[in-house]
Amino acid sequence: MNSRVLITAALPYANGPLHFGHIAGAYLPADVYARYRRLKGDEVAFICGSDEYGVAITLSAEKAGRTPQEHVDIFHEINKDFFKKLQISFDHYSRTTNSYHSDLTQQFFLDLYSQGFIEAHTTSQLYSEKEHRFLADRYVEGTCPKCGFSKARGDECPSCGHSYEAHDLKHPRSKVSGDPLVLKPTKHWFLRYDKFKEQLKSWIESKDWKPNVIQFAKNYIDDLKMRAVTRDSDWGVKVPLEEAEGKVLYVWFDAPIGYLSATQEYANLMHKPELFDRFWCDPNTQLVQFVGKDNIPFHAVFFPAMLMGQKTRYKLVDELPANEFYRLEGRQFSKSDGWTIDLETFFAKYSVDQIRYMIAASLPETQDSEFTWKEFQTRCNSELGGKLGNFIHRVLSFTQSYLEGKVPDNSSLRPCDEEVLHHMRGLIHQADAAYKEFSLRKATAILMEMAQAGNVYFDHQKPWNLRKDPALSKDLEAVIYTCLEIIRLIALVADPIIPGTSTKILEFLHLKSNDLIPWDQFVFQNLKSGAHLKVPEILFRKIEDQEIEQEINNLKAMSSR
Repeated sequence: MNSRVLITAALPYANGPLHFGHIAGAYLPADVYARYRRLKGDEVAFICGSDEYGVAITLSAEKAGRTPQEHVDIFHEINKDFFKKLQISFDHYSRTTNSYHSDLTQQFFLDLYSQGFIEAHTTSQLYSEKEHRFLADRYVEGTCPKCGFSKARGDECPSCGHSYEAHDLKHPRSKVSGDPLVLKPTKHWFLRYDKFKEQLKSWIESKDWKPNVIQFAKNYIDDLKMRAVTRDSDWGVKVPLEEAEGKVLYVWFDAPIGYLSATQEYANLMHKPELFDRFWCDPNTQLVQFVGKDNIPFHAVFFPAMLMGQKTRYKLVDELPANEFYRLEGRQFSKSDGWTIDLETFFAKYSVDQIRYMIAASLPETQDSEFTWKEFQTRCNSELGGKLGNFIHRVLSFTQSYLEGKVPDNSSLRPCDEEVLHHMRGLIHQADAAYKEFSLRKATAILMEMAQAGNVYFDHQKPWNLRKDPALSKDLEAVIYTCLEIIRLIALVADPIIPGTSTKILEFLHLKSNDLIPWDQFVFQNLKSGAHLKVPEILFRKIEDQEIEQEINNLKAMSSR
């Protein structure tokens, strides 16, 4: 029986371009899983969108001389285009400035408010007398109250990592004007997270997630207290109360509601408004949310509490396969430090499937991992080119040269041929389990094991010798047919990770991408004897040593500026 799954990937902040670290954290794993579930024949909605409110955006927009709307419009399109290049197969990519988001977010607030989960308090906040406004933490800098660093941010010290409230800073000043700030009373609304503590504890105990995710969530639950959900700003979703003039909802409150508003927009664009309830309100739907390590608290604690406080019974997350941090050559990706990879340049030199494969094979599933140029070269040349690409090309080229480019007869398969096909189906079963368990590293290893087993079988059978003896023609046909079947099965396992390559492989076999569906039936479907095959092309070009040396030198040069 087919299942229904709603898959979300963390909403990227529309305040700058994405980098490979972001892709490894949420987007590639989510896309691979969505493609896998579609192959299984399940009903899938893969939803994402730009997170477009918040103080950081107003600050960046001011510095760039733009309005916040102009600013988010630019980065929404940049990131949306990047996802297309990386072949991330969203069913819908929305944004939190869409026409559905404000109403839904305000309804969330009102449901929580009417049930006593949100209450107003007057607190002292930092105020700029020169700018005539309260300043949120991103607009504030000062001296760290713990280590004394003089350029600490309003929420965290970049020197010692200590977190605090902006008013805890010593000598606070405006990042815009540089003028000193004063404390001034202002009214804000707070969500009583402490009222959800026991419900969250009971719920999290029922989860069989990664140990690091469970422990991270439990630590936050133990320390839950009320938290402000409003800001003094004019950029954001307005607080739906008469006495809240000049207040907007905090971005961390409105952003996860973007998953729902994006689904609502998707349902209406599909002219099927009932899809919203089908995916968000039906307990039979599975909700899988992909996030990076830094987003675990919001998806494992804060957002579930917000959903628990709604009058409508929405789905709570079923699976939260959060990954650790992905680094570049041993260091954290940092555009400001020049420690990054220019994506435009990268896509001009290398293929999408090369980077998808590299990230999948080195994904930070249980601990931090990294992208290195040397490993990228090795995986592209030795694995994609040397194992997978080489096996496919030599089999198809041999078939073109000596079997008229046709699928040979399969009526004379020998026990050794049946044995290798049985082994391949066993590997596919393992790949199925790996995808189901969000283990992309294991799935890539199985894919390479299939290619390597194909190479070993081809070499052991020595078809170049079989073709010389007419009496062995049936053995020759059995060998090539078996190899072509291995190639067909490789296309299936490869599709979620390197979909472009999978499509090309199928085209070589005169099959189409939709011939892959459903997974379980495809495994036991056989190629038709006599079918014409296409002349193969080289799937992956070799990456030379001098290219990699140049990339490493470029990285060092950028970071030293």
